[in-house]
Amino acid sequence: MKRLSLIVVLILAFVLVTTACQSAAPAPAPAEQQPAAQEPAKQEPAKEEAAAPAGDKQLNMVTVVKIAGINWFNRMEEGVVAWGKEKGVNATLVGPAEADAAQQIPIIEDLIAQGVDALCVVPMDPTQLDPVLKKAMDAGIVVVTHEASNQGNMDFDIEAFDNKAFGAGLMDRLAAKMGEEGEYAVFVGSLGSKTHNEWVDGGIERQQSAYPNMKMVGDKNESFDDAEVAYQKAKEILAAYPNIKGFQGSASTDVAGIGRAIEEAGLQDEVSVVGTSLPSIAGDLLYSGAIDAIGFWDPAVAGAACNQIALMKIKGEQVAVGSDLGIGGYNKLIGAGNVLYGDAAVYVDATNAKDYPF
Repeated sequence: MKRLSLIVVLILAFVLVTTACQSAAPAPAPAEQQPAAQEPAKQEPAKEEAAAPAGDKQLNMVTVVKIAGINWFNRMEEGVVAWGKEKGVNATLVGPAEADAAQQIPIIEDLIAQGVDALCVVPMDPTQLDPVLKKAMDAGIVVVTHEASNQGNMDFDIEAFDNKAFGAGLMDRLAAKMGEEGEYAVFVGSLGSKTHNEWVDGGIERQQSAYPNMKMVGDKNESFDDAEVAYQKAKEILAAYPNIKGFQGSASTDVAGIGRAIEEAGLQDEVSVVGTSLPSIAGDLLYSGAIDAIGFWDPAVAGAACNQIALMKIKGEQVAVGSDLGIGGYNKLIGAGNVLYGDAAVYVDATNAKDYPF
């Protein structure tokens, strides 16, 4: 019996010791302290800069001109590229190797396929380009034209100036050189040229209203944009009207031909010559006095104005009569509908022609 009691006591002691050991063991770490149970970091709402909105992507805008590589459009390219750098836009200029509307079409087709944002086009023939420009507009491309007030498919057409006002400006300069009196003759590239006739008509109207002591002799003379033709006709007019005191030309080569006839006759100080041309075409005759003044518009500024209108259209800004493009000569547009005009005529003589190296 004593042995049984001893065994029971020993068993009880073993149980007590085991229980005490288990109580002394460290408790497991709370779940929140275990690395595997870390709570994910809270996500901040997505910010706009994480995925730039479509409006912030660099725009691709291409100016398509009549022909690449000539002074006029090289000058325009300078203006387009400079404008693009200022605005943060990828603005470029392209054109065919020859002045041919048929060669402009595949260039525009390719740009449509590239998905450019805007096209600024100087059409060789607005009628021929109408279908491809419609295709561009249907693809969501903004289309702005220049020198194409009769273009059918375009968002806007921007002209450098009102043509009659430009012709009146030429007449003002001719009148000043003639002392506001005497006979004068006018030239156009062709009787079918809309702009040339508007320039001459504007000049005639200004003469009739402001310079009554001046008189036009003969009819409009056609030069067919040929300096040699203008030269021969000017000689004929000098012979037919020995008292003539002035000439107004329209084609860029008119004044070159007329000025040559004047210089050969030694009449630089007696007969005045003004007209639409460029310093590079008028050349030395402008400095010899055989040509007194020329008028034109700066293609660099026109290229910038064309692209600015396209950018405003893309941004949803209003473009209309009275709009200010923020570009000299295009600060208050005139016109009607989507055909708009600036006031960007440039008139130069021997004193400032070198400011326009084209």
